[in-house]
Amino acid sequence: MKNNGGASDADVKWLKRVDAEDFDAARRYLALVFAPRDAKALTASLEKAPMQRFPAKDVLRASEQPPKPRKDPDVAKQLKRIERGKPLSPVLLVRVPGQAKLLVADGYHRVCAAYLHNEDEPVPCKIA
Repeated sequence: MKNNGGASDADVKWLKRVDAEDFDAARRYLALVFAPRDAKALTASLEKAPMQRFPAKDVLRASEQPPKPRKDPDVAKQLKRIERGKPLSPVLLVRVPGQAKLLVADGYHRVCAAYLHNEDEPVPCKIA
């Protein structure tokens, strides 16, 4: 396993299901980007979407977001969870219509932590 330094060599553990509160967080975020009605529909699509896995580096690249640093408080919290063997919730992604881009509707800090732990970490996610 390729490790980007600093984290233990333990594999990242992931929950089999998305935490219910993550869908609420995604809906709130999406309501800032889209009309509230569309945000609600996208969230419903995320709830029904099958789980898929993509390398952390590809999720970040598709979202056009750089990884946050290890010292970011939320990333540090997720890295501690990884080091302690505690599972992370899968990530919620939305394809931007008409663009080759993803929005990380919920789980950006989890993707960043997974990337910093191992850039090839297969991140479970749902995509709408």
